[in-house]
Amino acid sequence: MTERGQAAGVHLDVLDEIQRRVLWLATRIVDAANHDRDTGDGVKVGGHQASSASLVTAMTALWFAHLRAEDRVAVKPHASPVFHAIKYLLGDLDRSYLTRLRARGGLQSYPSRTKDPDEVDFSTGSVGLGAAALLFAAVTRRYVDAHFGARPGSRFVAILGDAELDEGNIWEAVADPATSGLGNVMWIVDFNRQSLDRVVPGVRIDQWRGQFTAAGWHVVEVKYGRRLEEAYARPGGDHLRAWIDAMPNEQYQSLFGLSGADLRKRFLDGAPAEVEAFVAEVSDDDLAPLVTDLGGHDLSAMLDAYAQCDAVTDRPSVVFAYTVKGWGLPVAGNPRNHSALLTAEQVDGLRGAMGLDLDTEWDRLDPATEAGTWAAARRDALARPARSRTLPITVPEATGVRTAKPVSTQEIFGRVLVELSRDPQVAPYLVTTAPDVATSTNLAGFINRTGVFAPEDRRSWNEDRVLRWAESPSGQHIELGISEMNLFLLLGQLGLAWDLSGQPLLPIGTVYDPFVLRGLDAFLYGTYSGSRFVVAGTPSGITLAPEGGAHQSTITPSVGLELPGVTLVEPAYGAVLDWLLCDALSRIAAGAGGAADREGAYYFRLTTRPIDQAPFQAARERLGDAVLRAQALAGAYRLVDAHQAHPELRRQGAPVVHLAASGAVLPEVLEAAAELAGEGVAAHVVDVTSLDRLYAAWRGALAEGVRTASVPALPGSLRASFRDRAPIVTVHDAASHAMSWLGSALGVPCVPLGVDRFGESGSVRELYEAHEILPGHIVNAALAALSLA
Repeated sequence: MTERGQAAGVHLDVLDEIQRRVLWLATRIVDAANHDRDTGDGVKVGGHQASSASLVTAMTALWFAHLRAEDRVAVKPHASPVFHAIKYLLGDLDRSYLTRLRARGGLQSYPSRTKDPDEVDFSTGSVGLGAAALLFAAVTRRYVDAHFGARPGSRFVAILGDAELDEGNIWEAVADPATSGLGNVMWIVDFNRQSLDRVVPGVRIDQWRGQFTAAGWHVVEVKYGRRLEEAYARPGGDHLRAWIDAMPNEQYQSLFGLSGADLRKRFLDGAPAEVEAFVAEVSDDDLAPLVTDLGGHDLSAMLDAYAQCDAVTDRPSVVFAYTVKGWGLPVAGNPRNHSALLTAEQVDGLRGAMGLDLDTEWDRLDPATEAGTWAAARRDALARPARSRTLPITVPEATGVRTAKPVSTQEIFGRVLVELSRDPQVAPYLVTTAPDVATSTNLAGFINRTGVFAPEDRRSWNEDRVLRWAESPSGQHIELGISEMNLFLLLGQLGLAWDLSGQPLLPIGTVYDPFVLRGLDAFLYGTYSGSRFVVAGTPSGITLAPEGGAHQSTITPSVGLELPGVTLVEPAYGAVLDWLLCDALSRIAAGAGGAADREGAYYFRLTTRPIDQAPFQAARERLGDAVLRAQALAGAYRLVDAHQAHPELRRQGAPVVHLAASGAVLPEVLEAAAELAGEGVAAHVVDVTSLDRLYAAWRGALAEGVRTASVPALPGSLRASFRDRAPIVTVHDAASHAMSWLGSALGVPCVPLGVDRFGESGSVRELYEAHEILPGHIVNAALAALSLA
């Protein structure tokens, strides 16, 4: 760029110098990872040089001329080299990291909040989720501002590839009523019209423009650069515009690999005579930069687009930036450039073209130059204060809800939340959300007390005394459309409000348990990002008998058990649920969890089946609250001690078996234990409150043994509940394998019972019989386990 213009207080030629250095560093970062470092395993490192290059202009304009410190940005996954190059030029990244892309302890493949050395606002990697999550971060900010006072104004900016618009989660987020009216949101779509495998044959801009417009968004297209706009303004320029607009995408993309007469021939293939006459006056050397002058590579055009979006404050904006994949590189526009790497000769040529050599190639901008001075000023302008993740409150150990009669864990969950909403310390920070299942998951009581959040007061036309859902800025429940993806995206951002909005919260969501799987990608995204929240999956299992297999969950405990950063809990009794929920909120309030802790999110698996609370009260009297609570929080406690309940069995030396179970099936397990006692078998019943915490304790003991070459000790949480060395039967309203590892942990025979095929409609007893988890089946399993001992 030779013309000297000005934007945002900086000369455009200074920005151009900066973007050239960004292009070089992003390209060289990938090159070094693939050619300078020997991984020793023969696996290609990769790094997306072409996908990064297409966004150099858009991102340079953002960081060096548009963003403020308060703004938050989600970066396209494949543009991570550009992001890190910018952070390096701003002084936020040590030089040593530039040669460690995709190396352990180095720069991650895609921007990561928890694993990258420089500050990342939104993890991106699973396509489309970064942009969608950013929408819900803006929803969270709107909530925080309404409840705790306005924070410094932030713009939430997402940079995404055009192919990401093929992802359904994008449109679920755009269409949700909760995301409407977010005037501080801007998406920048890298419209390079190439997918991973090919040049896209049909351009879908009209469809996408229509979809965004229908959703109430402000749409800006940055299609042409300054050269083309000037050409269009000349006599006959309208024919040139019409031809470029009508040209097939594949033909246009192919121009980037040509030059001189070859480019002219390809460009005019099929063109009307008026176009040929117009470009006859353009030299071969000037034709290529003219007809490939896309707006997404014009700094002034991009800054103008950003300014247009800033002026629209009542709705989100989307900028379609027309770019070419591989801009500024020899592979620009090549159909196979997605995973292509520049050769050593091409890198040498680019280095020379940038005025660099082997001694200076990693240098930052010279601080004595205008570009270096401007970069230093931008670093100061973008500096952020430290943020705290803790809340200055004390969450009670329990709310003390009454649980004398048979009651479901789902009902107790709702009652505990109502009690917490009465606590003046805790209540202000509670925020709940659900995808149109708030009443059927027992959030109604909490919502009646706190109201539904809305940006402005809305008149209620509902006179129902049961559902008093007043909608106002003071409401503490955010109601979503029917989208489990949006539920987990919102929970993830509410759980990061301490960082992105300067206000820690206590987020709680509910969802039908089988549909946790619908939102699994977003669930994983939130926990990978270090978010902290509570989600209740309810009702769960085939215990939701009449609803049929489509509404009965079987593999969700495995998800909770295996998903990093998530703690699965599945209580059977009301007081235990009270303890566990208060403990989870206490840990979140104290700032536990996230990247440095295995516990961040808490997944409560609950049921609508009322069960008798008397067996728990008996255990409470036997053990006392202090011991029982500690064991329940650790993952398990002995609900029934067969030797205390039946002393004669101990005296007789009766065979011993453990019956371990979670949640709704405890009544059947207790009945089986009583029947076994009648047959001369001492059956200890263990209520597994958190299979996850038990497994983590066991796995931790094993890992310590591996590290120290010592004999692993059985962790206390297992030792306290399984004091006798005896065979075990596990019973679970879920896939049987989820609990089957207990046999290995205890070193005893194990017979796992559970649900290993799809459910169907019926009564609880009918389905328990079909899946062989009735008391008689448990008794037979115990006898089988004893025979294996």
